[in-house]
Amino acid sequence: MRLLFLLLAPALSYNLPSLPPIPQRAANALLPAFLSASLVFSPPANVIPLPTGLGPQPALAKELASGSGSRVNKDAESLLRYGLPGVTKEARQLQAAVEGTKGDLASKRFSAARDGVKKAQSMLSGKTSDKIAAATSDPSAAKKDLASMSASLQSLDDSLATAQNVDRGSEQERAAIDKAYASQASAADMLNKVEEAMVPKNYKVEVPAEYGNLPKLQGRAVVEMTFKKEGGKPFDIEGTNFPEAKMKMVLDGYSSPVTAGNFVDLVSKGFYTNMKVQRSDGFVVQTGKPSDSVEGYVDPAAADKPVPSIGRGKSGERLVPLEIMVKGDKAPFYEESIEDNGRGGQATVLPFSSYGAMGWAREEYEANSGSSQFFWLLFDSDLTPAGKNVLDGRYPCFGYVVEGADFLRDIKEGDEIVSAKVTKGKDQLY
Repeated sequence: MRLLFLLLAPALSYNLPSLPPIPQRAANALLPAFLSASLVFSPPANVIPLPTGLGPQPALAKELASGSGSRVNKDAESLLRYGLPGVTKEARQLQAAVEGTKGDLASKRFSAARDGVKKAQSMLSGKTSDKIAAATSDPSAAKKDLASMSASLQSLDDSLATAQNVDRGSEQERAAIDKAYASQASAADMLNKVEEAMVPKNYKVEVPAEYGNLPKLQGRAVVEMTFKKEGGKPFDIEGTNFPEAKMKMVLDGYSSPVTAGNFVDLVSKGFYTNMKVQRSDGFVVQTGKPSDSVEGYVDPAAADKPVPSIGRGKSGERLVPLEIMVKGDKAPFYEESIEDNGRGGQATVLPFSSYGAMGWAREEYEANSGSSQFFWLLFDSDLTPAGKNVLDGRYPCFGYVVEGADFLRDIKEGDEIVSAKVTKGKDQLY
């Protein structure tokens, strides 16, 4: 931590005295402030790297989504499910049981995973299943999906039983685990369908009238991006080379209708296609700055439109207000952080607790300065549980990478987005 202060001192114009040793607890408390200060758009090319020993360092992708302790939800698809409005208590209980089997499977707690399967199956075979189906827009279809989920869970249990009864580390165990993962994923897919059917038809989050000129997303959308390195160099992921990097992202209009809407609108316009990654420092991968002289997206038709209530950027950029939605609220609040709103410490609907969480970049002290620059979060610290880290409530988390997040480990400055497409939900823009 002393080294961190010495590195930052010249930029801050501080004349620091000789610094005494700082306890690790204090170091961990101060580290997020440094990270937040660095998370502004137009980052300098020489971003200061984090010195060894100042908090946890970047690790494998599957490890980078953690908060403090194993109870933090790191699963992007699970977080998206919890972000769905209108899901009943019974469905949440079923979700917890189904998702718990995945964590137990990953830790080879086969007995615990089978207990989770048993708990889920008991809900699917009783009145709970009827209540869940009745709460959807199509109870008949939901019953079929729940029956398919039950079949997948039975297959999962069979694979877990096999894994229990073979030698640890054997080919038979690995094959059984692979089958178990496939069955668990199938059950989770059915869970998605059922919970999504609980969202009220034509559900739309209320957005203040003053943002009527901005694109907004009703519900969710899917965006897929493909990256390539200069000269055709491969992406190296744990020793395996790939000619290109492909990622699939889900954008959430339930908690961030304006932010997600602007992103989907820009993708559909081709704004990010052929754009290069402008920052990759082990904390974030960031892009969205179109040129050295312009910070964000400039609407070519802006001159013929009235000036929005939040104004425009220095070069006429379309600006996006800071948009934050707290758990339990029916709509986001705008133009202020969660602390400024007097609710510091409360959890946001979508937290920055998953590797590849997507955030909207802005100037640190200007709430409405975001335009088109965004980031994928890579860094993992001891302070990332929802509602307690330096990002939740200060930047909107408007989506997650659900496929291909491992590629973020080798996406570097200068790599190019050769393709960016909205593959689902473009019709949800309004």
